[in-house]
Amino acid sequence: MQNRLIIIGVVIVAALYVFFSTIYVVNEREQAIVMRFGQITDVRTEPGIYFKIPTDIVDSVQIIEDRLLRYDIANMRVQVSGNAFYQVDAFLTYRISDPRLFRERATGQLSVAEDRIGASLDAALRQVYGLREFNAALSDQRSQMMQETRDLIRPDLANLGIDVVDVRILRTDLDADVSATTFERMRAERLAEAALLRARGQEQAQSLRAIADRQAVEIVAAATRDAEIIRGTGDAERNRLFAAAYGQDQEFFEFYRSMEAYRVSMRGENTTLVLSPESEFFSYFGSGGSIPPANPDLAPPQATSLEPPVVPTPSDEPALDGLGIEESVAPTLTLEDGSQLTPTVGTEVPTPAEAPPPAPAPEPATQPAPTEPATP
Repeated sequence: MQNRLIIIGVVIVAALYVFFSTIYVVNEREQAIVMRFGQITDVRTEPGIYFKIPTDIVDSVQIIEDRLLRYDIANMRVQVSGNAFYQVDAFLTYRISDPRLFRERATGQLSVAEDRIGASLDAALRQVYGLREFNAALSDQRSQMMQETRDLIRPDLANLGIDVVDVRILRTDLDADVSATTFERMRAERLAEAALLRARGQEQAQSLRAIADRQAVEIVAAATRDAEIIRGTGDAERNRLFAAAYGQDQEFFEFYRSMEAYRVSMRGENTTLVLSPESEFFSYFGSGGSIPPANPDLAPPQATSLEPPVVPTPSDEPALDGLGIEESVAPTLTLEDGSQLTPTVGTEVPTPAEAPPPAPAPEPATQPAPTEPATP
């Protein structure tokens, strides 16, 4: 009884082995190659359940991928026209379109096929980049370069039963040495452009500055000319007034000139003069000197032609009396014999408020009119 059970178990196991070795399943992402004694007898590309001769001794099945596959290549150093170098990252998508040819040429192994794909992609990229200039990979020619690479790889990989779907370039960067050289060149170009702009700015600044300087010189010259004309007109009018006023009374003019000389020479608190008492400089000093009386027969002042009248500006100088004599303490004079003399005015000069109003009188005789009061 026990032996019978063992035999039944062995038969069941053998039957299950024969059953499961007879069938094989192909899903929607795969395709199968059926081989009998190493020779391809059938290719299954549709999904489903299929049967073959039991055991793998007679018929064997190899499953092949039937989906899009991807092959990546990274940090590939390619040279372009002009001996410049790029670092390129790219990938390739492909599909096994002919399982029978793929089995015959690549033994049905993806590792063998990818070695061939990598070599073909490397050669195609180098050829495409080598025909381009330096800036082509960074321009709108990039899509054309990918199409050219795909077209170059397709005939070679078609011999393996592989259909190249697409080739994409992920990254195109400058090589480290080329990047440094390119940066220095771009920097030099920017510096040259900046220097050009700066030179143009300086040229325009110098031109504007020259125009401004010329206008300033013209304005100053015109103002100086007008000032000299006005000053000359004022001096002429002043001299005319002096001549008209001093020419009416020569003795008073001499007295006024002496007072002006005293004021100028004795300016300051500690003024010392060493002169002879008989000097003409002291003609109006002491008891012997006399102030000429005011002439009541003066002609009326002539009207001036300056319009508008000049308004005198306030001054910090000490006030003068009606005759232009500074009201200050009389200085002490040291004579040659060592004695000191304090000059006194012999006759009090009436102020303009106390002087009688001038009466009309005939023109006096013409006398030479001085242009400026001078110190005797």
